[in-house]
Amino acid sequence: MDETKKFLEKLGKRFVKHADPKSIQVTISVSFTITAVCIMCFLGVLLYQQFARKTELLYAENTEQLLNQTAISLEDYLRSMRRISDAMYYSVIKDKDLATEGLDEEMDLLYEANKDNLVSIACYARDGGLVAAAPIANVKAGISVTDQEWFQDAVDQLENFHFSTPHVQNLFDDPSYRYHWVVSLSRTVELTNNGGTMQGVLLVDMNYSSIKQLLEKVNQDVSKEYVYLMDRNGEIIYHPKQNLIRTGLLGEDNQDVSGYEDGTTREHFEKEKRMVTVKTISYTGWKLVGVVPMETFSMGLEETRYLVILLVALALLATMILNQLVSARIAKPLKKLNDSVKEWEAGNLEPDIYVGGSLEVAHLGKTLQSTVAQIRQLMKDIVTEQEEKRKSELDALQSQINPHFLYNTLDSIVWMITGERYKEAVFMITQLGSLFRVSLSRGKTIISIEDEIRHAQNYMSIQKIRYKNAFQVEFQVEPEVQQCCTVKLVLQPLLENAIYYGMEYMDGEGEILVKGYEKDRDIYLEVQDNGLGMPEEEAAKLLTESSRERKRGSGVGLINVDSRIRLRFGKEYGLLIESHPDEGMKVTIHIPAIPYTEENQQLLEEGKYKAKEEKS
Repeated sequence: MDETKKFLEKLGKRFVKHADPKSIQVTISVSFTITAVCIMCFLGVLLYQQFARKTELLYAENTEQLLNQTAISLEDYLRSMRRISDAMYYSVIKDKDLATEGLDEEMDLLYEANKDNLVSIACYARDGGLVAAAPIANVKAGISVTDQEWFQDAVDQLENFHFSTPHVQNLFDDPSYRYHWVVSLSRTVELTNNGGTMQGVLLVDMNYSSIKQLLEKVNQDVSKEYVYLMDRNGEIIYHPKQNLIRTGLLGEDNQDVSGYEDGTTREHFEKEKRMVTVKTISYTGWKLVGVVPMETFSMGLEETRYLVILLVALALLATMILNQLVSARIAKPLKKLNDSVKEWEAGNLEPDIYVGGSLEVAHLGKTLQSTVAQIRQLMKDIVTEQEEKRKSELDALQSQINPHFLYNTLDSIVWMITGERYKEAVFMITQLGSLFRVSLSRGKTIISIEDEIRHAQNYMSIQKIRYKNAFQVEFQVEPEVQQCCTVKLVLQPLLENAIYYGMEYMDGEGEILVKGYEKDRDIYLEVQDNGLGMPEEEAAKLLTESSRERKRGSGVGLINVDSRIRLRFGKEYGLLIESHPDEGMKVTIHIPAIPYTEENQQLLEEGKYKAKEEKS
């Protein structure tokens, strides 16, 4: 706190120099400043000590949590090795008589299923003779299995599993001359031979690299903290600086730590203060050790010390300029009101306008609140007006359907009745009724593709009778497509154009194909005919020249359909036209794949559905 003391002395001299020592203001200010200095220094020291304790506790908790997570992963790995040993023993060895059956096949299968984590599985008799091994390999000459530590541990303690420290697997010849570092899991087993039992040892060599990779992930942090693993006797199984320890260039107090209980302990090692956290691994007695040098968080504490000094200095400075309180009381409400205006300027249409402070500031806040509310209401009115205008445009486009088709159909019905063709007249009236049921759709402009296809089929049934089956029509619409939304009456104008412009000179050989399919989460409805077609240049103008002279047809035309689709779904959707002379024409309707539900239908009717959001 030396910096604080120097700062206060300098500030006090400057204050006394410009103040009248006889004034009561000076007396109160000096007394208040001295009191504030004592309180702030006490609080600063207390805050720093409390923060230091909390930081140390946080590091200890984080280390314990890290060790617990690592221990869980390591225990899961070791548990899986135990399950492999149990499976080999209880499911294979106990069911086999070595006099008549071998263990090789089952052992190979078990090894192949777990070879990512295993180096080998082997079974030995009590005298060290090899019973079976996987993968199949030649036993090295001169190797005495009975002298191996894992073999002796298993024989000496019959009921336990035994985990060894990492070592090079040297029992079998490796054609690739590779050295495998393993951790051996051994146990005593009972072998059956000619109906009798004898003692043996089952060995499961785990790949040490799996344990190494697990602990390497824990030690990826660039700080000086690290985690290592040792057995119950203090022998190091893994250490991030294991090579340096083996060569004597680095020390580790693993022998002392092996006597520590689980938890966190503070210690001195090689003139370094550090926290050591220990976690014991189940089944093995192995211990995970997390080491955190005190200097790791003492650097952060030094920065905190300067921060506390700065806060104390600022607090003392605030006590010596009490006259700023009055201006602060006036400026604070104005600043809050200004922040509210900035929030409004930033684009928040519903800002929380501050109302408070003096009467003048409160009145200004209320006036601004009223102004914001009025502007918000005006914007809502504009949005509503634009939506009504958009609906009016859709209605205007919808109302362009020419009644010419209705007049011709009614004339045909009258002609059929006059000619006593009553069945055909009834069929025409039925199809016409169904046609107008879909056309009306209870005032809806959004219907399912299934209804639109039904409407088109009714329409084509009427037209085929009128034209005396001068052409053929086929519908190929995928079932899942029919349960999506579309603007109504988009197929009829396309079919009408195909009849009038494509079938006129076909002499009964006309064909119209209606296809519907889904691609890239979009819907495509195609109307294709084998009529005369037109040049590509002329076809390209069909959607751009609204004043283009037409012969006959619906009166709606392709531009009407394209406009209605774009108004409802967006500019990225609409019609696509392909045509070549003497090859016919194909008009494709491109709309988004929106499932037909009441909610989606209502949103589309109101123009609130975002097709691109649905698509993403």
